[in-house]
Amino acid sequence: MGDVPRRLRLLSFVAPMLTVACGCVTVFAQIETLHAAFNSALKERGIVGGGFTFVHGSAAPAEFFYGEARQDTHQRVDSETTYNWASITKTMTAIAILQLRDRGLLSLDAPAVRYLPELRQLHDAHGSIEDITIRHLLTHSGGFRNPTWPWDCDDASDCNWQPFEPTRWAQVAAMLPYTHVEFKAGSRWSYSNLGYVFLGQIIERLSGDDFEVYVDKNILKPLGMTRSYFDRAPYFLENHVSASYLRSGATLTAQPFNFDTGITTSNSGLKSPIPDMEKYARFLIGDPKEPVYQVVLKRSSLEEAWTGILPAVEPGQPPTPYTAGPSGQQPKMGLGFFVFDAGGKRYVYHDGDQGGFSAELLVDPSGKSASIVVVNTTVMVAPSPNDRLHPASNTQPDPGSDLRQVLRRMLVESVFPVYANRN
Repeated sequence: MGDVPRRLRLLSFVAPMLTVACGCVTVFAQIETLHAAFNSALKERGIVGGGFTFVHGSAAPAEFFYGEARQDTHQRVDSETTYNWASITKTMTAIAILQLRDRGLLSLDAPAVRYLPELRQLHDAHGSIEDITIRHLLTHSGGFRNPTWPWDCDDASDCNWQPFEPTRWAQVAAMLPYTHVEFKAGSRWSYSNLGYVFLGQIIERLSGDDFEVYVDKNILKPLGMTRSYFDRAPYFLENHVSASYLRSGATLTAQPFNFDTGITTSNSGLKSPIPDMEKYARFLIGDPKEPVYQVVLKRSSLEEAWTGILPAVEPGQPPTPYTAGPSGQQPKMGLGFFVFDAGGKRYVYHDGDQGGFSAELLVDPSGKSASIVVVNTTVMVAPSPNDRLHPASNTQPDPGSDLRQVLRRMLVESVFPVYANRN
C-alpha cells in the first residue's frame, strides 16, 4: 500500500548523493530498513494511512508515505496530506510562552492565577493556589489530573449532543469550582491538557491576539509554514485533509472529519502537512545561517526548554510513548518537551494522540537530525463485547500495538547515530 513509485524516484536521486558524501551507502541502507519497518508496522496494525520524514541539517529530507488519507474516497496519502498533530501543538504553546518571557511580559515562576484570576475557584487542599506557577503548567506538574475532562459519552449510539472538545473558555471556567488539585504543585508529573488550555489563555491575555493568531504571526509565518493552520481547514486546503479512524480488531470507526478542537486548541489544534513540519523540525535543529530562527526563539531558551526537570511517570499507569524511552530509559519533562538520554546522547520529543491521529516528533539536537511520523488510525485496546467505539478526542493507543516505540528504537539505535557522524 506504500507510495512505492514516488519513494523509488526519491531514493534513485538521494542514493548517489549519499555515496559521494560519505563514501558508503550506510545511511541509504538504514533509511531503507526503516522504510520497510514502517510499511510492515502499518500494514500489520491495519493503519489506513500515514507518513514519515527524516531531516538532517539542510539536506533534502527522506520522506515516505503509506496508504489512504480517506478510506471512503480512496484518496492516497501524499506530501500535501494534512494531519492533526494533536499534543505536538503543546511544543508551540511552550515556545509562545518562552517568547513572552523573553520579551519581559511574564515570569515562569509567577503564579498562574496572576494572569488567570478564574483559577481562584479551584479547590487546592495541598496549599495556596498561588503555588501553581506557569513553570508548573509547562512541566505538567501543576497538580491537575489525567485524564482531563470529567465526562464521557455513556451511550455510544448517540454521542452527537456532546462536544468533541469544550468549545469555549466559559465551559472550562464553569468547571473550575468542581476541579480539585490532585497533588502539591511541583511534587510530581501528571499529564495535563487542562494546564495547556490555561497557558493558551495566558498567551491570549498578554498578547491581545487569539492563540491561533499569535502562533501564526510569531511561529508559523516566520518559519514559512504557509500550509499550516488550526482546527478546520481553509477552503483551499480542504481537499488535502486526512480523515482519521479508531481500530479495534476488525472494527474501524471513523472519527469526526476536519474537526475543531474548540478552546483546547493550545493543547492539540495544529493541522499541517509533513513538508511544513519539516520546516518546524529544521528550526528546532537550528542553523546559524537562518537568523529568523533566533527571532522565533533564542537558542538558549530552546536549550532551557530541553532540560529535563522531573521524571515523566504517571503513578499506576502503563508506559506510553510519552513516558517510556527506548530500551527502558526514563524520559524527563522539560518546558513543553520530553527529554531522554540514549547512547550518551540527548533526544528531545513530543507525541500526539487525538481523534484517531497518532504522531511523534523526535529531535537529535547535537546530531542535527529529526524524525516525524504520523498516522491517521489509532489502534485501541479491544473493548468489551458491550462497548462500541465512538467519537473521542482523547484517544490513547493500545501500548502493545503502538508503532512509535518500535520506530523510535530503530531511529535511536541505528539511524540517528549514522547521520550524526556526517558533517
